[in-house]
Amino acid sequence: MPINLVTVDCLVLVAYVMALFIFGFFINRQQKKSNADIFLGGRSLRWWQIGFSMFSANAGPLTLIGFSSLGFSHGVVGFNFEWLGWIFLMLLAMVFLPRYLSSEIRTMPQFLLLRFGRRSYFFLIIYSLISILVVWLGSALYAGGLVLSQVFHCSLWQAVLVVAVISTSYTAIGGFNAVVRTGIFQSLIIIISCLVLTGLALAKAGGIHQVIAAVPADRWRIFRPASDPEYSWVAILAGYPVVAIYYWCADQTIVQKTLAARNIREGQYGTMFMAALKILTPFIFIVPGIICFALFRDSSSPDNAYITLVSRLMPDGLRGLAVAAIIAALIDTVSSGLNSFSTVFTLDIIGKYTKFNEKETRRAGRYLTVLAAVLAICLANLFGHSGKALFELTQGLVSIMAPPLTVVFLIGTIWKRVNSIAAETVLYGGGFVCLAIGICYVTNYPYRGFWPHFLLLSVYLFGALAAVMVLVTLVTGRKNTTGLRVVAASAASKGVENPGGIKWVWVGWGILAMIMTILYLAFS
Repeated sequence: MPINLVTVDCLVLVAYVMALFIFGFFINRQQKKSNADIFLGGRSLRWWQIGFSMFSANAGPLTLIGFSSLGFSHGVVGFNFEWLGWIFLMLLAMVFLPRYLSSEIRTMPQFLLLRFGRRSYFFLIIYSLISILVVWLGSALYAGGLVLSQVFHCSLWQAVLVVAVISTSYTAIGGFNAVVRTGIFQSLIIIISCLVLTGLALAKAGGIHQVIAAVPADRWRIFRPASDPEYSWVAILAGYPVVAIYYWCADQTIVQKTLAARNIREGQYGTMFMAALKILTPFIFIVPGIICFALFRDSSSPDNAYITLVSRLMPDGLRGLAVAAIIAALIDTVSSGLNSFSTVFTLDIIGKYTKFNEKETRRAGRYLTVLAAVLAICLANLFGHSGKALFELTQGLVSIMAPPLTVVFLIGTIWKRVNSIAAETVLYGGGFVCLAIGICYVTNYPYRGFWPHFLLLSVYLFGALAAVMVLVTLVTGRKNTTGLRVVAASAASKGVENPGGIKWVWVGWGILAMIMTILYLAFS
């Protein structure tokens, strides 16, 4: 359903774009830039900056459009994708982050270099670049471009091109600082717009009790029976952790925000703040889709749920704010992906194999940002031929690409005996298998319906690769297993494993756990 924008809506959009460029360009031009500023913001972020920047990177077009679609078609089962996230954010904050910060890495491949050596390091460089292009850039541009092409009555190609140009411009010039500052601004735009939309939708429906009465009872079950072909409790509880460990604990685009923390405490509190925001997000991202089903089930479809509500319920001016939220979600996800691609390529390839000075390194980072944008535009148009729903496409890609990294980072961190041979076997062999399956999944090869649901597929891949890692480790023995001890010793020597005040960090996580338990009991 198209959105008809009036003059005041257009003025709101113009004001948003102007504010975006002010945050992205002019504020950052006043700051002295170095390689650290371009890639990690000088390691100076406070907890609230970390939390908001993680939120804005996570809240892409999938969140606004895909989660409304999921709410429309399946109900509150989609809450699991948000509410279970706090467990893995806690894992990032309390297990992985101390090791990352103590070893002073700037990219995820550098951690594998310390733990398993150069071959694992080289693999993750390539795999990170591919995953950023596919998951963060290509699919996000496709999802957002699809919506914006309907809003502005233009082609998918034109919508994708405009968004890519805007994102690339301030990311290439302002670097990581620009991404963080605009991310905070865009987080507020997204939250305010979605709160208003949810309130208007509830008012139109006559309140939550009317919505409950108008929607089938099974849409209010947060856990579905094992016989459910898509989102059974087995698929959720077994499949989601495979994706979440990779996404929240090992993905460059997400973890890079915490690597820029002023200290370990700021990183942990920032991650906790992000987890606390997850309490709110299902109510403003998924519930609107459920309300749309109650109000407009005969005239809308899952992928158009968000657009339908904006078109029919948002008054003049606020309609422009809602469109600005879509653009904000898209631009920030893309800019975070562009900066992460540039960071990995510049620091782990150019920085290792050239003798560029600081100025040349910054220039290379900017050129690579532009290159990533061009490749992402091509991928976005390729995804247009997949024929899959937005949520299925984006989550499916993450789920299929996650298992090798999840296995290596999780088992390699908690089991000291794992050696470089086992890691390389899983990374190279498993990575090739997952990329091949991912291509087949997107293109529906050999035929539509051949592959199981993406959550179950990720479980099967994880189980197989975990068994391979354990078996290879036992067969090859204790070879090259010193990496984890070096990282742990570095953490201990710097007091990172047990920073002062860690008790209050655990108290915060305990309170969050109680809140989440109450919410799950309420919806069960």
